[in-house]
Amino acid sequence: MTLFLDSFWRALAYCLQPRVIALSFLPLLLLAALSVGLFWLFWEPAVLGLQVWLSDWALMESLFRWLDSVGMAHLRNVLAPLLLIMLVLPLVIVLSLLTVAWLAMPAIVRLVTERRFPKLAQRRGGTFVGSLLLGLGSALLALLALVLTLPLWLIPPLVIVVPPLVWGWLTARVMVYDALALHATLEEREELMRRHRYWLLGIGVLSGYMGAAPGLIWAIGAMAVVLAPLLVPLAIWIYTFVFIFAALWFTHYGLAALTLLRGEALTVSSPAPILQDDSSSSSEPHA
Repeated sequence: MTLFLDSFWRALAYCLQPRVIALSFLPLLLLAALSVGLFWLFWEPAVLGLQVWLSDWALMESLFRWLDSVGMAHLRNVLAPLLLIMLVLPLVIVLSLLTVAWLAMPAIVRLVTERRFPKLAQRRGGTFVGSLLLGLGSALLALLALVLTLPLWLIPPLVIVVPPLVWGWLTARVMVYDALALHATLEEREELMRRHRYWLLGIGVLSGYMGAAPGLIWAIGAMAVVLAPLLVPLAIWIYTFVFIFAALWFTHYGLAALTLLRGEALTVSSPAPILQDDSSSSSEPHA
């Protein structure tokens, strides 16, 4: 618990540094450019396709008639764009996480190492290719898990439990690897995962709950569609900053735990000094 809380406060303090704030804009620029490009190419055809699909669904037609009866017919035009935003949102979260892991994480690890662990040996148990493959594979598994658990989202208590657990698992799996790739060997990383599995998952889950905050932006309803060109970059930046904080938290926790692990190994490997019996060695032989 001490290591958990200590790394949390340290990560929070590091978020106030100009260098860390500047790092949060690098993934933002990339994702914003990608979002603008995809919006320009696919937004109108995707919205039109959703509108056609919704109009062919009998249940939605009943909903539309009810909206007309209560004087909310204007929601017909914004339902498809809002639904499209909700469908794209998980992809935005995954891309934000992977972009932070691949672009910002190396700089974060260097920053924490310079300030707290300058003497920690770098044994390079991970590679960028390994991070790339692990990130993509884990992201696909997380998206599949979200799709398979969609029916559970209709149960009120589970909708606030299942998605954060999925995001927490994904965040922990990706960022633990990147936080320890430069310093820990494969064996050390596996041992740390075995010892600190639940604490690391807890960091991921709490980060997942913090990552749910940008979703509240879209709760403004119809205005979200009108303000989408402004809200999308804002949401991406919030997601990015949350994952920057998570990266700092995992790095502080992981490197501190690695230092303790190596300290234990050094203590075990150092043999205890052999004490010589001075009384027997200095005794004179009897005549």
